[in-house]
Amino acid sequence: MKIIIAGAGEVGFHLAKLLSYESQEITLIDNNKESLAYAGEHLDIKTIKGDATSISVLKEARIADSALFIAVTSSETTNITASVLAKQLGTQRTIARISNTEFIDNKEELGFSRFGIDELISPESLAASEIGLLLNQYGFNDSYEFEEGALTMLGLRLSRTATIVGKTVQEAAELYSELHFIPIAIQRYATQYTIIPRGDTQFKEGDKVVFMTSKGGDQELFELSGKVKTDIKNIMILGGSQIGYKTAKDLCDSKFNVKLIENNKSVAEDLADDLPNALIIYGDGRNVDILDEESISEMDAFISVTGNSETNIMSCLLAKSKGVRKTIALVENMDYYQLSQSIGIDTLINKKLLAANNIFRYIRKGEVVAMTKLTNMNAELLEFVVKPNSKICNKVIKDLNFPRSAIFGGVIRDGKGIIPLGSFKIEEKDRVVVCCLPQSISEVERFFS
Repeated sequence: MKIIIAGAGEVGFHLAKLLSYESQEITLIDNNKESLAYAGEHLDIKTIKGDATSISVLKEARIADSALFIAVTSSETTNITASVLAKQLGTQRTIARISNTEFIDNKEELGFSRFGIDELISPESLAASEIGLLLNQYGFNDSYEFEEGALTMLGLRLSRTATIVGKTVQEAAELYSELHFIPIAIQRYATQYTIIPRGDTQFKEGDKVVFMTSKGGDQELFELSGKVKTDIKNIMILGGSQIGYKTAKDLCDSKFNVKLIENNKSVAEDLADDLPNALIIYGDGRNVDILDEESISEMDAFISVTGNSETNIMSCLLAKSKGVRKTIALVENMDYYQLSQSIGIDTLINKKLLAANNIFRYIRKGEVVAMTKLTNMNAELLEFVVKPNSKICNKVIKDLNFPRSAIFGGVIRDGKGIIPLGSFKIEEKDRVVVCCLPQSISEVERFFS
């Protein structure tokens, strides 16, 4: 597939890197000579220096032959304009990165598809949504919803007190009469290897386990993991960035008690006007006295989303030392992203990875409607819609020669999430979630294409 990416910044470079691993034909366009040189040296891609809104530059990139055009420059206007031009010049599909979340909220009314923009992506909006989901699933380190919660992916690390430590997957399943969860990936403590579990796979202390759950499965996992589920009500946010604003607004709408600290006076004043249900505090959130004054020890969660990764990490560690149970830090450095558990922060989120995951599904074969990479694991979750002529339609799972490095995580049928066992029959229009290691992705896709 020929893919053209406009913008060699952090999101564009990360996307190009991931897509180049997929053996896609990638062309990267940017005005910045240094950014292009770095990308050209480190990735097997073609680079073009120029303005993505230039018709001659787009034609030089052979836009008419491309299957996908992705505009992820730092300029919202450039992304929208370039996507419209790209569609008019013959690309099959366009995706534009935007920062104004109102565009996404009113996408249907504004009719962006009529202009030639098929999808809008807002890394800030994705990050805010991820934070909201993590807070609703307190106790878990990773989460991802399919079809508005019909199925939910939840990740946790097993402590010594977890009921399932020492038990096999089969033995853990037998603890409940009706199964609402299934483990789909395991990473052993202090290793980088990802295991796709089978019935005889044993859970061990320190394992990071990713589960797929249907309704009620999260409560069962709390019981099995030895965690106590407590409600989160009081939340402190550090940083009035777009992510901070969107997160605070969403949480206030969900009736959380929100305090937001911002060290820029004019920004703090604007936030106070725009967020009447949140308490906006003007001050430096790195100052321990201010945090103590604002009763940080009484907070259920602390979210740091300033523009500085180090500030976010250090402030979350400080919050942890004050007894805050849930901490979430925004990081831009991918190296930091690998360290969340070892440095004591519950969850690190990265806008680049969230945007890349969201865009990735457009390059998959078959009817892939959602996709996410598992945090710090060498595995992917793919959601397919079963077509009537696909190899998997009307087949029983145990009769399929499905690759060993892949597992059925769940099925959504008529809006209801189901954890399928070997005797389950896949039907047309089912939405099937599969977890697989990279080497089996192509084989899995063939079952659904």
